[in-house]
Amino acid sequence: MTVGFALCGSFCTYGRIFPVMERLAKNYDIIPIFSQSAYHMDSRFGTAAEHIARAEAICGKPPLHTLAEVEPIGPKKLLDALIIAPCTGNTLAKLAHSIADGPVTMAAKSHLRNARPVIIAISTNDALAGAAENIGKLLSRKHYYFVPFGQDDAFGKPTSIVADFSKLPQTLTEALAGKQLQPLLL
Repeated sequence: MTVGFALCGSFCTYGRIFPVMERLAKNYDIIPIFSQSAYHMDSRFGTAAEHIARAEAICGKPPLHTLAEVEPIGPKKLLDALIIAPCTGNTLAKLAHSIADGPVTMAAKSHLRNARPVIIAISTNDALAGAAENIGKLLSRKHYYFVPFGQDDAFGKPTSIVADFSKLPQTLTEALAGKQLQPLLL
Protein backbone atom coordinates (compact mmCIF):
# COMPACT_ATOMS: atom_id res chain seq x y z
CA MET A 1 0.00 0.00 0.00
CA THR A 2 1.09 3.54 -0.71
CA VAL A 3 0.45 6.30 1.80
CA GLY A 4 1.00 10.01 1.35
CA PHE A 5 2.41 11.67 4.48
CA ALA A 6 1.91 15.43 4.36
CA LEU A 7 3.63 17.74 6.83
CA CYS A 8 2.39 21.24 7.61
CA GLY A 9 4.07 23.95 9.65
CA SER A 10 3.42 22.96 13.26
CA PHE A 11 7.17 22.49 13.67
CA CYS A 12 7.03 21.84 17.41
CA THR A 13 5.47 18.44 16.69
CA TYR A 14 8.08 17.19 14.22
CA GLY A 15 10.03 15.45 16.98
CA ARG A 16 6.96 13.23 17.51
CA ILE A 17 5.96 13.01 13.83
CA PHE A 18 9.15 11.62 12.30
CA PRO A 19 9.30 8.52 14.56
CA VAL A 20 5.73 7.68 13.48
CA MET A 21 6.70 8.17 9.85
CA GLU A 22 9.57 5.72 10.45
CA ARG A 23 7.18 3.15 11.94
CA LEU A 24 4.80 3.45 9.01
CA ALA A 25 7.62 3.21 6.47
CA LYS A 26 8.27 -0.35 7.69
CA ASN A 27 4.84 -1.43 6.42
CA TYR A 28 3.90 1.06 3.70
CA ASP A 29 5.44 2.84 0.75
CA ILE A 30 5.43 6.42 2.04
CA ILE A 31 5.35 9.42 -0.28
CA PRO A 32 6.33 12.53 1.70
CA ILE A 33 4.52 15.79 0.91
CA PHE A 34 5.54 19.15 2.37
CA SER A 35 3.48 22.31 2.66
CA GLN A 36 5.10 25.50 1.46
CA SER A 37 5.95 26.43 5.05
CA ALA A 38 7.36 23.01 5.86
CA TYR A 39 9.50 23.03 2.73
CA HIS A 40 10.90 26.56 3.06
CA MET A 41 10.82 27.73 6.69
CA ASP A 42 13.48 27.28 9.31
CA SER A 43 12.40 27.39 12.94
CA ARG A 44 13.81 26.86 16.41
CA PHE A 45 12.84 23.20 15.90
CA GLY A 46 15.22 22.74 12.96
CA THR A 47 15.85 23.91 9.44
CA ALA A 48 13.72 23.10 6.44
CA ALA A 49 16.73 21.36 4.87
CA GLU A 50 17.08 19.10 7.93
CA HIS A 51 13.39 18.15 7.84
CA ILE A 52 13.49 17.50 4.09
CA ALA A 53 16.60 15.32 4.48
CA ARG A 54 15.03 13.35 7.33
CA ALA A 55 11.82 12.67 5.39
CA GLU A 56 13.83 11.65 2.34
CA ALA A 57 15.99 9.30 4.43
CA ILE A 58 12.91 7.65 5.95
CA CYS A 59 10.87 7.39 2.75
CA GLY A 60 13.64 6.88 0.22
CA LYS A 61 12.37 9.68 -1.99
CA PRO A 62 12.30 13.49 -1.90
CA PRO A 63 9.11 15.16 -0.71
CA LEU A 64 6.58 16.46 -3.18
CA HIS A 65 6.22 20.19 -2.55
CA THR A 66 4.57 21.87 -5.53
CA LEU A 67 1.05 21.92 -6.93
CA ALA A 68 2.27 20.33 -10.17
CA GLU A 69 3.86 17.43 -8.25
CA VAL A 70 0.77 16.60 -6.16
CA GLU A 71 -2.01 17.19 -8.69
CA PRO A 72 -1.57 13.74 -10.36
CA ILE A 73 -2.24 11.97 -7.02
CA GLY A 74 -5.93 11.63 -7.80
CA PRO A 75 -5.98 11.08 -11.56
CA LYS A 76 -3.22 8.45 -11.32
CA LYS A 77 -4.64 6.93 -8.09
CA LEU A 78 -1.21 7.12 -6.49
CA LEU A 79 -2.29 6.76 -2.84
CA ASP A 80 -4.35 4.33 -0.81
CA ALA A 81 -4.51 6.89 2.01
CA LEU A 82 -3.27 10.40 2.76
CA ILE A 83 -2.07 11.43 6.21
CA ILE A 84 -1.81 15.10 7.13
CA ALA A 85 0.35 15.30 10.23
CA PRO A 86 0.66 17.77 11.72
CA CYS A 87 -2.45 19.43 10.34
CA THR A 88 -2.49 23.11 11.29
CA GLY A 89 -5.54 25.30 11.83
CA ASN A 90 -4.77 27.03 8.54
CA THR A 91 -4.82 23.74 6.64
CA LEU A 92 -7.99 22.65 8.46
CA ALA A 93 -9.73 25.86 7.35
CA LYS A 94 -8.69 25.38 3.75
CA LEU A 95 -9.81 21.74 3.72
CA ALA A 96 -13.15 22.66 5.32
CA HIS A 97 -13.74 25.28 2.63
CA SER A 98 -12.40 23.23 -0.31
CA ILE A 99 -9.47 25.57 -0.92
CA ALA A 100 -6.62 23.83 -2.72
CA ASP A 101 -3.94 26.50 -3.05
CA GLY A 102 -0.91 24.62 -1.72
CA PRO A 103 0.69 21.19 -2.01
CA VAL A 104 -1.06 19.65 1.02
CA THR A 105 -4.56 20.91 0.27
CA MET A 106 -4.19 20.08 -3.44
CA ALA A 107 -2.96 16.59 -2.53
CA ALA A 108 -6.08 16.13 -0.37
CA LYS A 109 -8.45 17.44 -3.02
CA SER A 110 -6.85 15.31 -5.72
CA HIS A 111 -6.82 12.21 -3.48
CA LEU A 112 -10.45 12.61 -2.36
CA ARG A 113 -11.70 12.26 -5.93
CA ASN A 114 -11.04 8.53 -5.48
CA ALA A 115 -13.12 8.30 -2.27
CA ARG A 116 -10.06 7.19 -0.28
CA PRO A 117 -9.26 8.18 3.31
CA VAL A 118 -7.61 11.38 4.47
CA ILE A 119 -6.27 11.07 8.02
CA ILE A 120 -5.97 14.31 9.99
CA ALA A 121 -3.56 14.61 12.94
CA ILE A 122 -4.47 18.02 14.26
CA SER A 123 -2.09 20.46 15.94
CA THR A 124 -3.42 23.97 16.43
CA ASN A 125 -3.59 26.51 19.22
CA ASP A 126 -7.13 27.61 18.28
CA ALA A 127 -8.87 24.24 17.93
CA LEU A 128 -11.38 25.12 20.65
CA ALA A 129 -11.82 28.62 19.28
CA GLY A 130 -11.74 29.70 15.62
CA ALA A 131 -10.78 26.29 14.22
CA ALA A 132 -13.57 24.41 16.04
CA GLU A 133 -16.05 25.07 13.25
CA ASN A 134 -13.65 23.62 10.67
CA ILE A 135 -13.01 20.52 12.75
CA GLY A 136 -16.77 20.01 12.94
CA LYS A 137 -17.15 20.39 9.19
CA LEU A 138 -14.48 17.80 8.46
CA LEU A 139 -15.80 15.38 11.09
CA SER A 140 -19.11 15.33 9.23
CA ARG A 141 -17.60 14.70 5.79
CA LYS A 142 -17.01 11.34 4.18
CA HIS A 143 -13.46 10.04 3.88
CA TYR A 144 -11.98 12.28 6.62
CA TYR A 145 -10.69 10.52 9.72
CA PHE A 146 -9.08 12.12 12.78
CA VAL A 147 -6.26 10.83 14.91
CA PRO A 148 -7.62 10.99 18.49
CA PHE A 149 -6.81 14.35 20.04
CA GLY A 150 -6.96 16.32 23.26
CA GLN A 151 -5.84 19.48 24.98
CA ASP A 152 -2.08 19.64 25.24
CA ASP A 153 -1.95 22.38 27.93
CA ALA A 154 -5.46 22.99 29.29
CA PHE A 155 -4.43 25.77 31.67
CA GLY A 156 -1.63 27.46 29.72
CA LYS A 157 -3.28 27.19 26.27
CA PRO A 158 -6.95 26.32 26.89
CA THR A 159 -7.96 26.34 23.20
CA SER A 160 -5.00 24.27 21.96
CA ILE A 161 -5.46 20.71 20.69
CA VAL A 162 -2.86 18.17 19.56
CA ALA A 163 -3.37 14.68 18.18
CA ASP A 164 -1.90 11.69 19.98
CA PHE A 165 0.55 10.91 17.19
CA SER A 166 1.26 7.47 18.64
CA LYS A 167 -2.29 6.54 17.57
CA LEU A 168 -1.64 7.47 13.93
CA PRO A 169 -0.84 3.91 12.73
CA GLN A 170 -4.00 2.52 14.33
CA THR A 171 -6.06 5.41 12.94
CA LEU A 172 -4.70 4.65 9.47
CA THR A 173 -5.63 0.97 9.80
CA GLU A 174 -9.18 1.85 10.87
CA ALA A 175 -9.54 4.53 8.16
CA LEU A 176 -8.53 2.04 5.48
CA ALA A 177 -11.43 -0.09 6.76
CA GLY A 178 -13.78 2.92 6.66
CA LYS A 179 -13.92 3.40 10.44
CA GLN A 180 -13.05 6.26 12.79
CA LEU A 181 -10.75 5.17 15.62
CA GLN A 182 -12.46 5.66 18.99
CA PRO A 183 -12.44 7.28 21.42
CA LEU A 184 -11.79 10.39 19.37
CA LEU A 185 -11.54 12.83 22.29
CA LEU A 186 -8.78 12.14 24.80
